[in-house]
Amino acid sequence: MKPDAPDVPAAGPRRSDATKAAILEAARERFAADGYERATIRAIARDAGIDPSMVMRYYGNKEGLFAAASELDLRFPDVGALPDKHIGAALVTHFLDRWEGDDVLTAMLRVGVTNAAGAERMRAVLGGQLGPVAAGVCPDPADAPRRAALAASQILGMALARYVLKFPPVVEMTREEVIAWLAPTVQRYLTAEAP
Repeated sequence: MKPDAPDVPAAGPRRSDATKAAILEAARERFAADGYERATIRAIARDAGIDPSMVMRYYGNKEGLFAAASELDLRFPDVGALPDKHIGAALVTHFLDRWEGDDVLTAMLRVGVTNAAGAERMRAVLGGQLGPVAAGVCPDPADAPRRAALAASQILGMALARYVLKFPPVVEMTREEVIAWLAPTVQRYLTAEAP
C-alpha cells in the first residue's frame, strides 16, 4: 500500500507577476512625483528593487511602461439609469472621488500637459471611457465624441486647477461647491439639445 501523497500547496502568483506589479507600483509613484520627462527607468527599477533590464524586458521602454502604469478603468457609474437632471452631479462626484483617491489620474494629468505620449494616453482613456457614457445619454449619439470632449474639458480643467496647479480659491472650495458649480455645465454638455 502506497503512503498518501503529501499535500502540495496551491501555486502562488508567479515571480514574474510580482516583479511586474512592483515595477508598475514604482512607476506610478515615480511618474506622479517626477512627471514623465524626469522619471527614469533606472530610478523606477531602483524603487522596485530590481535591475533596470527587467523593466525593459517587461515593458520595452519608458513609453511602454507609462502606458502600462496608466492603464486604468475609470469605473463610471451607470448614469443611464439616473434621471437626466442628476447625470452631471453623478459624473462630477465620481471624478472627484477618483482624483482624490487615485494618484494615477493626477500623474496622468501632469504628464499629459507636458508630454505627447502622456497627452495621447489621456485622450485614449477619457475618450474610450467617457465617449460611451456620453453616447448613452446625449440626444444624438453621433454627437457623443464632441460632448464627451466638452465634458472632459470641464472635468480636466478643474482637476488641473485643484490637484496639480493648486489654485488657492479652487483648493479651498468644498466638494459640494465644486459639484454645484461644475455639474450644471457637464450636465448641459451631455444632455442638452445642441445649440
